[in-house]
Amino acid sequence: MAKQFTDDDDALLAELGVEVEDKKASSRTPREERIIAGFEEIQRFVDEHGHAPRHGESRDIFERIYAVRLERMRELDECRTLLEPMDRQGLIAGSEDLAAEPADDLDDDALLAELGVEVQTSELTQLRHVRPSAEKKAAEEVANRQRCEDFSKFKPLFEQIQKELDAGIRETRPFEMKAEIETSRFFIVGGQKAYVAEKGEVITTEHGRTDARLRVIFDNGTESNMLMRSLQRALNKDDAGRRITEPTAGPLFTDQTIDGDEASGTIYVLRSKSDLPLVAENRDLVHKIGVTNMSVEKRIAGAHLQPTFLMANVDVVATYELYNINRTKLENLIHRIFAPAKLDIEIKDRFGNPVVPREWFLVPLYAIDEVVERIKDGTIKEYQYDPNSATLVSRAQKNATK
Repeated sequence: MAKQFTDDDDALLAELGVEVEDKKASSRTPREERIIAGFEEIQRFVDEHGHAPRHGESRDIFERIYAVRLERMRELDECRTLLEPMDRQGLIAGSEDLAAEPADDLDDDALLAELGVEVQTSELTQLRHVRPSAEKKAAEEVANRQRCEDFSKFKPLFEQIQKELDAGIRETRPFEMKAEIETSRFFIVGGQKAYVAEKGEVITTEHGRTDARLRVIFDNGTESNMLMRSLQRALNKDDAGRRITEPTAGPLFTDQTIDGDEASGTIYVLRSKSDLPLVAENRDLVHKIGVTNMSVEKRIAGAHLQPTFLMANVDVVATYELYNINRTKLENLIHRIFAPAKLDIEIKDRFGNPVVPREWFLVPLYAIDEVVERIKDGTIKEYQYDPNSATLVSRAQKNATK
């Protein structure tokens, strides 16, 4: 059973809700963000396998796709300029032969086509491999709209959302995971704002994937009875596709200070480079969530010698600066929220002594970000973390189903 929040938590949340300033919006274009995300996937592959992705019939299919992607990145000057500053492995400037094994009879484009993947020819889309049949299905569902008979009920919501966007109370962020698609959430797809008014029963498809039927209202007065995965595909396909964040309450996690602010430290989220099987098999889900009053770089120095870091180096995947806040209480609050997903692992320190590291959780990064947002707007008390769906769920809804 999840632990109940105490009066101390309420007091802390009240503290957290004071005058929070929004983070600076990213200066990168959606196109640049996609290129960087694709390159980071290749970097993780190199971290795990110790070499650049290569062509070859005996290679894993994803390695072969990464090899195609890396070649495109090396060819485009725009990509080289964007990626070279973060190319810690020398992949863009490197000359390692990607065809270290005898090449397939099929060229790369034919290989991708055989996989149901189409390589676009323009510079903008050369790095985006999309499944044509899935795209068509998603486009058909988005286009298959009808007039929303009760739009007068939703129109004020869209007007309010626009006001909050203009005022900076809400912001738009790149869409990442289908878990972000829930009732009362707003998105931008096809140049229109979309509101998820209803979500039906979650079903499991014949391929073992979850899906659900949605009622989606658009700001032009139409609606669509579409599948969650169709909306997900449409958002991923759309370069300008975005999710609209929940309203923020003022300035707790910020990269700027105002007069009188007192620095309290930094919450950091780390990803381990450990080769322990449990970690290696869940690399993108295993995260350490901690707090420090020093620079994060100093905190993780010599990570490979410290049991708390699993005796391995780490990557910093997110940080949240704290001001005028009790950082220890905040850290305890976050740890208590994610307690159901705490990683149970034992390792040996340098002297062979068994150690059970703390602060490691089996949670996706987007869930951590959502918890931060819920703490900022003061609504975290209404939710608890569900490790089965890897999302925050409403306490009221969960109690009603018991």
